[in-house]
Amino acid sequence: MSGAGAPDFFYREAQRLGYVARSAFKLLQIQKQYKLITSGSSVLDLGCAPGAWLQVACQSLGPLNKGGVVVGIDVKKVKVPQLHCDSRAQTVCADVMNLPRNRIRALSPQRGFSVILSDMCPPVSGITTKDSALSVELGMRALEIAVGRTSLEQTEANLEDLVTGVDDDDVNGLLQRGGHLVIKLLESEDGQEFSRICKPLFRKASWLRPKATRSSSREIYLICQGLQSQSKK
Repeated sequence: MSGAGAPDFFYREAQRLGYVARSAFKLLQIQKQYKLITSGSSVLDLGCAPGAWLQVACQSLGPLNKGGVVVGIDVKKVKVPQLHCDSRAQTVCADVMNLPRNRIRALSPQRGFSVILSDMCPPVSGITTKDSALSVELGMRALEIAVGRTSLEQTEANLEDLVTGVDDDDVNGLLQRGGHLVIKLLESEDGQEFSRICKPLFRKASWLRPKATRSSSREIYLICQGLQSQSKK
């Protein structure tokens, strides 16, 4: 079967190395190329099931005495994997679409995060336009959690229609200045428009399709580096 070789390789490697899913290699590649997570980082993992990204993120924090934290959130209940994780990793079972940011903020000793990862993806229906729209909706929620409503409104006047589950009193983002954001999307024109919203907010924004992505998948990652301070109106 076309494209079957690479998935088989990553599946076998995940089992051999103790990762709970082959998706670990997507974040491993992102880490190798961009070095977003450093020693002592505070990491938020949105859509953390089944836990492979928790493993890679925790590994990337460095030795336990360097500190750091990894918080995973998913609508499914996720156990922190024993291998590659330590006491710095924790999970929360909740729906990111309506979870107030102040509740997420309380999970970080730094009251914020230096890296936010979103591997969220909607159940694929096969209807391209529908799947793309749902993917962007999840991506927009991740962006809004990261930068806050105020920054988004300064960037795009009509973003309110795209953001769901927002508490009007909870307007500050959770991503620290200079922090990094990774968002999974499905390749589409909507995704390109989404990237145009992100670019003014970060020092650099670029696309990556990791080698571990299945050949039949439209998944692609937007890597946003260096959150910038937004000018006040």
